[in-house]
Amino acid sequence: MEVGIDKMSFFSTQYYIDMVDLAHARGEAPDKYLIGIGQTQQAVAPATQDVVTMGANAADQMLTQADRAEIEEVIFATESGVDQSKSAAVYVQKLLGINRYARTIELKQACYSGTYGLMQARDYVTLHPKAKVLVIASDIARYGINTGGEVTQGAGAVAMLVTANPTIATLNQDNVFMSDEIMDFWRPNDSSTAVVDGKFSANIYRDFFKEVWERYQSQTGRDLNSFKALVFHLPFTKMGLKALRDVLPEVAEQKQHALMDSFEASRRYNKQIGNLYTGSAYLSLMSLLLNDDTLAAGDELGLFSYGSGAEGEMYSLTLQPEYNQGLIKEQLPNLLAQRTQLSIAEYEKMFDSVVLGSADRELDITHDHAKFVLGGVKDQKRQYVEQF
Repeated sequence: MEVGIDKMSFFSTQYYIDMVDLAHARGEAPDKYLIGIGQTQQAVAPATQDVVTMGANAADQMLTQADRAEIEEVIFATESGVDQSKSAAVYVQKLLGINRYARTIELKQACYSGTYGLMQARDYVTLHPKAKVLVIASDIARYGINTGGEVTQGAGAVAMLVTANPTIATLNQDNVFMSDEIMDFWRPNDSSTAVVDGKFSANIYRDFFKEVWERYQSQTGRDLNSFKALVFHLPFTKMGLKALRDVLPEVAEQKQHALMDSFEASRRYNKQIGNLYTGSAYLSLMSLLLNDDTLAAGDELGLFSYGSGAEGEMYSLTLQPEYNQGLIKEQLPNLLAQRTQLSIAEYEKMFDSVVLGSADRELDITHDHAKFVLGGVKDQKRQYVEQF
């Protein structure tokens, strides 16, 4: 029996900034961001969107009524949780009308936990072949105004439905992983923004990839020639490019070019959305599926997942014959085309409007066009609203 990703869906906010504008505002040469970081645009989250609403908005677009009745688990991966105790998954369960006999759980390990959630879903369905599991990876990457990490911010959510006999891809049982306690990135409980040692973190990412990749080859007997494409966790897209270049010499020049072409397809949307933390690798997977027209049924894809602090994992997926049927046609192109560009001053004001703490607050939701929004806080309770 094959188990894997049956459906995928994405959501991001309706606002963005251009990296050229940000570079000029920060006194930097635009190519430092466009080429050196590999980003062109960055999603900006208004106060009316948080990880719960983004996750619900992503999943709602792909779920049928039958799915909502049959889902047995909701696994929510994030490092931008809205409560220190209550799971974001249980909010999503209610917003989406998922049956009350589903487990709901939130996972955290920096950017890595989306992958762990996906593997837990795979293993559960393997034991319960009729089950469906909803996995959501939703985050808002915040480093602060005029900080070194500002250019690697972003916001969005990827939702995946895991089932037997999947439409998109089989999740293969060849995972190799490692972890080590490293202070390359963290966010203390009293901070709404992350702390990162940027250069150190980028080096750790590459070191983890090389070690996990070598261990994966040793344990599976596979090499780069085994894969149509490699998909990377992309907090910024230059990071994945450097990791890929580290291993390209292992194959012939023609294969190198093919892998590079697929990588460019896989980072097209990440360049325009920015950092999704837990969802970055899976936006990259969606970008590959939607933009690489050389893909075919049976192609093997390798995926490298990484979370600072630190944990890395390598595994493979096998594309299914009708993989495009599990994606929502034109979802991402339409989202990107309909966004509103902010000036840097407007972005800075929006950045500071985020809902922190538990004080009563009512938000103006009239400008947010999403189905699910955050309406404010009342009596220390977040008020989620379904607009249509």
